Amino acid sequence: MGFSDLEGELTNNDELSSVPPWFSDALLAPVECGEINVAGVSISYRAWGDRNRKGVLLIHGGFAHARWWDHIAPFLATTHRVVAIDLSGHGDSGRRSSYSLNMWADECQAIIAESGIADQPVLIGHSMGGLVALAKAKRDKDGIGGVISVDCPIRTVAPEVEVASQRGAFGPLRVYSSRAELLARFRTIPAQESPPYIKSYIAENSIRKVEGGWSWKFDPKISDQSWLTPTDLIGIECRVAMFKAELGVIDEEMMTTIRENLKLVSDFIEVPQSGHAIMLDQPIALVTGIRTVLATWEL
Repeated sequence: MGFSDLEGELTNNDELSSVPPWFSDALLAPVECGEINVAGVSISYRAWGDRNRKGVLLIHGGFAHARWWDHIAPFLATTHRVVAIDLSGHGDSGRRSSYSLNMWADECQAIIAESGIADQPVLIGHSMGGLVALAKAKRDKDGIGGVISVDCPIRTVAPEVEVASQRGAFGPLRVYSSRAELLARFRTIPAQESPPYIKSYIAENSIRKVEGGWSWKFDPKISDQSWLTPTDLIGIECRVAMFKAELGVIDEEMMTTIRENLKLVSDFIEVPQSGHAIMLDQPIALVTGIRTVLATWEL
């Protein structure tokens, strides 16, 4: 969906005046869209910036999609080649009969090779996407320039998947007769406040037209798998930076466990007044933090 579609939605809600120029400018930034076949499934990606620059791969969280990064990526593309992937079972990518962190790591590798960021890119993953990034970093030690995890809980399941398993959300997909009815049901897990223009944009790109009406893009089966545990962090050798949302899902006990197992060189970077999805409620702070880490790593 282009920004013009979002403008129509916001106009109907008397919210257009609240859209800041930085957001609309980011959505108007030139973007390449592509897809490749990975183990029989079409995997979509979006890319910004010059192929000759150092690479960054953005990996979304569970039940999310690549366009959660649309207002973030252009700010990183001023210095890097930035690529955002739709993991299988999410966004505009195809679905599989089953899912795993290892398969998603394979998809990331294929996109890295295809999109022009093959020279040791930095992986940036939010929530479940951070687990994918860390799993890939442990498996492919020489091919990764570093990992930046964004409010990524290291435990048996990701928070959105835990809610799904309790049937609190993300259950069997329903078909809604109207687009507006489905959009009205969009919410983040865990719940948090975010600017209406960002929430509207993400919601618009989370739905698809299906037979009989409208439904979500994600495949509910993505929750049926195993996840990283703290001991899985042992053996990761690349640089790792961890962003923590002040109001997110990482508590003191989890931070201590991660420090002990990952042997972090630096401590957690806390983003004040942010919920779990930092790119939704504190996007500029997140961009600033990521830019700082990337610049420091390149010294």
